[in-house]
Amino acid sequence: MRIISGLLKGRRFSPPKSFSARPTTDIARESLFNVLNNRVDFEDLSVLDLFGGTGSISYEFASRGCEAITTVELNYKHFSFIKSMIKEFQLDNSISVIKADVFKYLKKCSFKYDLVFADPPFDLKDFETIPDRFFENNLLKEDGVFILEHSDKKSFDNHPRFSEVKKYGKVHFSFFS
Repeated sequence: MRIISGLLKGRRFSPPKSFSARPTTDIARESLFNVLNNRVDFEDLSVLDLFGGTGSISYEFASRGCEAITTVELNYKHFSFIKSMIKEFQLDNSISVIKADVFKYLKKCSFKYDLVFADPPFDLKDFETIPDRFFENNLLKEDGVFILEHSDKKSFDNHPRFSEVKKYGKVHFSFFS
């Protein structure tokens, strides 16, 4: 895997073979960040990255100048890998990683974010309830956006907070506000 753009452009990282996370592909990540590049000023964003996995989304935000990123990951191996990459990429001042269950974290969190990205396991039980469970906690700033990565087998078009979907092969990003 590689970082697509910014200060760390081209830097590679490889999760161990035993890694159980399904990372966002380079192509899907690049496409998502091309969309975001035309909409946000990365340096001013506060970002929450849920289900951190490899940490690739957080690294992309940090590489583009974002300095207020919180990554939440429950799996200890994934959490440890993210911590090691933060150290290797010298992103200690930009990314804080928290080992926690995402849904418990959301209930306890009192901070409001500009952008929240969630990439849960596609086979997560009650996957379709994630937007509702997220919005119950009122964690977005007034003009904030929640982005949910999901497979082409799911659709959130009828959700009351849904605004659009970006499709990249079998990977879809649904935007909510």
